[in-house]
Amino acid sequence: MPNMTPESSSGDRRADESPSRPVDAREEEFQHAKDEIAFRLRDRGVRLTGNETGDDLTGLLDAVERFEAAVERSGGDLMVDEPIDGRSPIAPDNEAFVLPRRGASESIPDFIGRIAVATSRAKAQGADEGG
Repeated sequence: MPNMTPESSSGDRRADESPSRPVDAREEEFQHAKDEIAFRLRDRGVRLTGNETGDDLTGLLDAVERFEAAVERSGGDLMVDEPIDGRSPIAPDNEAFVLPRRGASESIPDFIGRIAVATSRAKAQGADEGG
């Protein structure tokens, strides 16, 4: 009896598999990466709508990480200054070291711009304190 699901010429895909399968796998991997970045942002107290693109999320994560690095270089303590579960920080040691909160209808580019301003403020705070 002939094999009803022969291997392709590459020897790695069977005829019963859709040619779009690699695309689906890439889409699944991309979605997983987006979900991971969104989790990391939400864990830092960043409000997300769920409508953000992959580029939005990576740009936002980059901005947040630059802010955090500036806070740490300036002597801030992220465990004290960052919000817990999306709420306000409990007792920030310096307001300049608190990540801005995203407005309900604020666009990602606008929010990234505000984070950049906050990053500059955190750097200046460290310089003012001799950091």
